[in-house]
Amino acid sequence: MAPYRQDCKQEKRVKKPLDAARLQEMALAYVARYATSSAKLERYLARKLRERGWAENLPPPDISALVDRYVELGYIDDEAFARAKSGSLMRRGYGNRRVDQELGQAGISSTIREDVRAGEAEQRHAALALARKRRFGPFARDPSDRDRREKHIAAMLRAGHSLDSAREMVDAASEQAALEWAHELDEELHDED
Repeated sequence: MAPYRQDCKQEKRVKKPLDAARLQEMALAYVARYATSSAKLERYLARKLRERGWAENLPPPDISALVDRYVELGYIDDEAFARAKSGSLMRRGYGNRRVDQELGQAGISSTIREDVRAGEAEQRHAALALARKRRFGPFARDPSDRDRREKHIAAMLRAGHSLDSAREMVDAASEQAALEWAHELDEELHDED
C-alpha cells in the first residue's frame, strides 16, 4: 500500500499574459454572461489586466475605449441595468437609499440613479415586502415589545427606508392596516388617471 502524502499539492497553472484579442474575448464573455454596467466591466477588465499582465511590448490597452465601444454597440446599457437592478431590489424590500447605494457601487451616474428612483407608492410596497419577509410589525409571530419594535425599525432603516415608513409599517395595528397603508397611494394614482 502506498503511503499517504499530504504535501502533494497541485501546482497552479500560470496563466498567459493577455493580448488584445484575449482581452476583447474576456470582455465579450463577461457582457454575455452578466447583466453589467460600463463601470463594472471596466473594473473587471482592469483587474484581469493587473492579475495576468500584458503580453505585447506595447503600452497596456485603453480599457475605457473598449468599454465605450461595447456601449456604442448596445451590449451595455447603464440605464437598463439600473432599472432592472432597482426593480429587483425594491421587490426584495429595499428602500430608495439602499438602492441608490447599490447603483452607486455599480458605477451608475447620479442622473440615471435619479431617473430610476422609485416613487412613494413603490417605496411603500417595498416596505411591505420587507415587513412580510422579515416578519416585522403586524406580520410578527409574537407580539412586539419595545426592544423588538426598535430592532425592527432599525432593520428597516438599514434596508434604506425612511423613518416614517418604518414606523408606519412596524406600528400597523394589523396586517390589513399595513396592506391598506401600502396600497393607499395606488388608489390616489388611479384617481388622477
